[in-house]
Amino acid sequence: VHPNVSQGCQGGCATCSDYNGCLSCKPRLFFVLERIGMKQIGVCLSSCPSGYYGTRYPDINKCAKCKADCDTCFTRNFCTKCKSGFYLYSGKCLEKCPDGLEANNHTMECTSIVHCETSEWSPWSPCMKKGKTCGFKRGNEVRVREIVQHPSARGNTCPPTTESRKCIVQRKRCQKEGKGKKNREEKRKKSNKDESKETRQESKGRAARRQNREQRENNNKTQPKKRKAPNKEQDLAPVDTAH
Repeated sequence: VHPNVSQGCQGGCATCSDYNGCLSCKPRLFFVLERIGMKQIGVCLSSCPSGYYGTRYPDINKCAKCKADCDTCFTRNFCTKCKSGFYLYSGKCLEKCPDGLEANNHTMECTSIVHCETSEWSPWSPCMKKGKTCGFKRGNEVRVREIVQHPSARGNTCPPTTESRKCIVQRKRCQKEGKGKKNREEKRKKSNKDESKETRQESKGRAARRQNREQRENNNKTQPKKRKAPNKEQDLAPVDTAH
């Protein structure tokens, strides 16, 4: 230590020197050596930097280095984050995870292998063919289940979530007219169309009858009138029977 020790230091130092920087720190601060080129300078910090962990002693609080494969640590033997290429497991940094565990490249930790889990099968659906439940004898019925737990990278993959099987039912006819809005709409259109057709036919009938009546009237006007036959009783003169 350089003999030129000063008490009037800055930056949290309790004692310092021009050559070595901080020699001791104020209460609750951590002393750590920072390398600048070939020289190490003492500094006082409120918390230890990455790659170091803090230790408290009655006379001084110090920052000590973590292990070489550890990025941050709680103590020298308990790492909290590993450097690139290593996976964290129980406070240690490992190049390969133990058996029964898998490497999580997102968190860089060794985690338990998770297998796929599914729910119970649903009941079989009604027997159907081409989306209908009528008009056939042989069809298909299906059942489904849901995935409740997706697997991890090394976990067992999920089985199929849909099953289908053949089914036989008693054939029944499909009803042509339903009760839906579409059927009501079509029925109303058909009714309006029929009414329009009847109206047109009735109008044609009235026009035809009117035309026939007018034609008869015209024929009567163009034909000459027949002269009435003379009354024979009027034309015969009375016969005198007195002579």
